[in-house]
Amino acid sequence: MRLQDIQKQIVNCDKCPRLREHCQTIAQTKRRAYRDETYWGRPVPSFGDPKARLVIIGLAPGAHGANRTGRIFTGDRSGDFLYQALHNAGFANQPTSTHADDGLKLKDAWITCPVHCAPPDNKPTPEEIRTCQPYLEQELKLLKNAQVIVVLGRIAFDTFLTIQGKKKSEYHFAHGAQFPGTPTLICSYHPSQQNTQTGRLTQTMLTAVFDQARAALI
Repeated sequence: MRLQDIQKQIVNCDKCPRLREHCQTIAQTKRRAYRDETYWGRPVPSFGDPKARLVIIGLAPGAHGANRTGRIFTGDRSGDFLYQALHNAGFANQPTSTHADDGLKLKDAWITCPVHCAPPDNKPTPEEIRTCQPYLEQELKLLKNAQVIVVLGRIAFDTFLTIQGKKKSEYHFAHGAQFPGTPTLICSYHPSQQNTQTGRLTQTMLTAVFDQARAALI
């Protein structure tokens, strides 16, 4: 099994009927600003450098972002916020991610998520997270060079600990929290509009997390 094989499986997955129906409905109705575009409307694969030492785990594709463009964290404000920080820390060749053919490349970083379909209200069910989890498990096994995991938000945090077989009671989620191990785990608030527009997460704070990740790389 190769990383590209898993991505093909993800794109063709139909295991969660609620999520598939939601993604397809959004792709048909569209947002007015994108009414002339063809939406991706399928599960969104992971993205980045297969030899990455840094692995970033988000939450799920945005309805009018990745579900539209077909690339994770691309085409919405959350993605703009994330890729600016990755560029600042030297993990991306450019600070923006507008569409799948915009020339963006990640350097030594891989982005994935616990759920690969856009969920209603950005809230996948526990069952949907469990159903999609094997894809993330397989990716983590194949990313042989991974030294640091950055989790964006509590769902990513909990899912990673579950995969690792860790006791969640021994870990406390907090922005910037770092836990030693193989790999090292670093926590960040998710760059959702709810967090960025309220100031709970600033560009400086997110860039600092990826500077922290770079410092932890061997």
